[in-house]
Amino acid sequence: MAERPARDRMVYSAAQLLRTQGLRGTGMREVVTHAEAPRGSLQHYFPGGKEQLFGEAIGWAGRYAARRAARAFESLPERTPSALFAAMVGQWRAELIELGYSGGCPLVATVADVAAESDALRERASEAFAQWRRRLVTALDELGVPRPRAESLAVLMISALEGALVLARADRDLTPLDTVVAELAPVLDAPLRRRVRP
Repeated sequence: MAERPARDRMVYSAAQLLRTQGLRGTGMREVVTHAEAPRGSLQHYFPGGKEQLFGEAIGWAGRYAARRAARAFESLPERTPSALFAAMVGQWRAELIELGYSGGCPLVATVADVAAESDALRERASEAFAQWRRRLVTALDELGVPRPRAESLAVLMISALEGALVLARADRDLTPLDTVVAELAPVLDAPLRRRVRP
């Protein structure tokens, strides 16, 4: 990580620590240590303090989620909404196993910690989710889902994935992820079946 500029390392580290410890559980010094950054760099790069640093980390997380959705879309062997959702869930499935269920979504962690206390961070999380949602809507549109339906399905996909992640981490079991993939497949693909009917 040391080859990245110190500022980028701190934003990335803040996002990673959010995933495992939440906003309240993560201190600024801890971010500096995780990022292997000089101590004085915090004030230099983030004069707005914790809110500025974590606001940028949340923005990074939204862009990353959108890029992951794009990669899932590009890797589809079968071009259907259910295959896209399964690919997205598959990314998280592998990550939960690798991290021993310790890391979740930094966006959910932020909203759970500060939604009622910091409008600025709540708004950053809202925009990050919107960025992820827009990328999914674009992918669903390209798969042939009508636009209004694509917008609804993008919300459904993110909501189901995030809920399943919370349950999987609580239970230390991947079953919730497998369940949402199986149960949502017919719902996600229904708009395509309606389109091909004579």
